[in-house]
Amino acid sequence: MHYKKDNQSPIDSAVTKKIDGAYHTLEWLITAFAGTLVFIFFVMQVYRIPTGSMAETLRGAHFRMRCQQCGYRYDYDFLQHVYQELYNVPPNVTPSREVLIAPTPPRCPSCGYQEPAVQISGGKPYISRGDKVQPGKLQTVFKGDQIFVLKCIYQFFEPKRWDVIVFKNPQEPQINYIKRLIARPGETVQLIDGDVYIDGQIARKPDAVQEELWMVVYDNDYQPVLPAETRFNGHSWRQPFENRLGGTWDLAADGPFVFTLDDAGGAVSRARYNTAVGNGFRATYAYDDPAHYGQLPVCSDLMVRCYAQIGDESAFGVRLGKYGIAYEGWVYADGRTAILRISPEGTAETLAEGLADVGAGAKLFRFANADHLLRLEYGDAQITYDLGLAPDAAGTDRHIEPVVELAGRGVVQLRHIGLYRDIHYLEGYRATEAEPLTLGKDEFFACGDNSPASSDSRLWRGPGIGNNGLEYPPGIVPRGYLVGKAVFVHWPGGWRLGQEPLRWIPAPDGMKFIYGGK
Repeated sequence: MHYKKDNQSPIDSAVTKKIDGAYHTLEWLITAFAGTLVFIFFVMQVYRIPTGSMAETLRGAHFRMRCQQCGYRYDYDFLQHVYQELYNVPPNVTPSREVLIAPTPPRCPSCGYQEPAVQISGGKPYISRGDKVQPGKLQTVFKGDQIFVLKCIYQFFEPKRWDVIVFKNPQEPQINYIKRLIARPGETVQLIDGDVYIDGQIARKPDAVQEELWMVVYDNDYQPVLPAETRFNGHSWRQPFENRLGGTWDLAADGPFVFTLDDAGGAVSRARYNTAVGNGFRATYAYDDPAHYGQLPVCSDLMVRCYAQIGDESAFGVRLGKYGIAYEGWVYADGRTAILRISPEGTAETLAEGLADVGAGAKLFRFANADHLLRLEYGDAQITYDLGLAPDAAGTDRHIEPVVELAGRGVVQLRHIGLYRDIHYLEGYRATEAEPLTLGKDEFFACGDNSPASSDSRLWRGPGIGNNGLEYPPGIVPRGYLVGKAVFVHWPGGWRLGQEPLRWIPAPDGMKFIYGGK
């Protein structure tokens, strides 16, 4: 004999199961939504970068440029807040159509070519080249980078110098800012000749941060196709490295991209970078309006990179001059490496020595002088020399222009030659060499990586706004205003297909971790 467990019909049972299923689905959705809210409020949140104050590390709305002469790719700021009438779109909205670039056409950070100004007549863009009128090109505006910010981390861990932090703007607490943390509570901070000093000693950047902040001055892999044009820093283009004092470098050994030395005489041949021909060493940013480049200071922290192949009984080196003092990094065919200091009379003093595997084929060579630290790399080998931490440890005559030379003896071949400069923090109203700023308890100091275009602790004029009439000293980010730490760019800019307004394809080359303090 069989008995039913209840009095429900099969139809009633099916309805009950559907109701139970719908209930469990709703329960799951509510739980997931609640978990998401908890995650957003207490763990991680997504932010869109609104401006270019942290470029090139993080970009606001921007144009993606490719130099029409040499092909070098770089980004240029979209100054919507300055030119609202021209673009005619609401604040913080990127145009769905292609637009003119304003106010000044950008300049290539490698070859120095300034793009011609595009104008519109009869609804069509055009370029004037002397007596000729040619079709012009409008540009797509890409949205700012979208990043993940780790919230509440600073409730459990102390902020580290060089972290990229999100915080409430002390002068407008309803607005979030994003900058790099420079100084912490109890420290005395100064910005001297572009470098950060804490308690009277230079603050060196961690390796990962330093790699992020190198900016190109010249990349020999990108050569202009029409060098006779006169828009390269106001003149026609020619190779900025030039043989010096009888040097015998062939600067176009394999087309224009390879430098070769083949001199059995034993003498050292030198090729010097000429700033009157190529881009200079001013603290310029390709992201910013080039109309202001001439007002910016010279940056003397430089790095040369290339792939060097060194023949038997040969040697290759690079000279970097800072404050009138010359330093050279050398690699010899027998594997010796050395960092030298050269006196005004030409006498060489060895500062550091090491060994490298020269072997067959070309290896990556890098010689840098940044944050008073000399670093020579060849293949997997590396040696360093500390010039000292005090402001005058690297020299006192800061007005002498830096010098960059390639040097070689015997048989040497160079490929992928590049010259770079370090980030350079501009002087502001506070934390200067003459007037250091000492931070109190729970006070922080923050600066943007794009120093010429960043409103940050250097420049805030008025006091910060607190609760109940409380005020914070000008330039201070109070601990209570810290929101979190930027950790990853997950949606950089965004591509679109055709003219549709949606940027639904992220630009994968911009996805990256955001490096901070160790």
